[in-house]
Amino acid sequence: MPSLNRSTAVTQTLLLENQLCFALYSTSLAITKLYKPLLEPLGLTYPQYLVMLVLWEQDDVSISALGERLFLDSGTLTPLLKRMETAQLLVRSRSTQDERRVHISLSAAGRKLQARAARVPACIVSAVQLSVPELTALTKRVQTLRRQLIA
Repeated sequence: MPSLNRSTAVTQTLLLENQLCFALYSTSLAITKLYKPLLEPLGLTYPQYLVMLVLWEQDDVSISALGERLFLDSGTLTPLLKRMETAQLLVRSRSTQDERRVHISLSAAGRKLQARAARVPACIVSAVQLSVPELTALTKRVQTLRRQLIA
């Protein structure tokens, strides 16, 4: 009988619905899907929106600083930023102190887009059906989990 209980316990731990990784992964997919129709009128993809959020918070950042904020490497960021520059949302420029460093700044169109994007967070709050304090607490808990996993 003990082997049956152990087998059942092992089976339970291997159920997809019991996996934190899958809960986070599938939730991330659902959130990204939720953002898509909100960002399409702005001409942004979800990763581009994240870049814009950083730039609206602090304009003129290096690619390395942007990558640190978004947890993305330069190989992922560079093509994304090139497309955004082509769309005239931002400007890439070499640092005058160190030509190896590339800085990203908002263009006039990128700054103007901020006003149109201001409605997106309220739409997300409404869609997740959580109060603002509940959503804030959940966000902080997920951020804590991320920090613990990175450490």
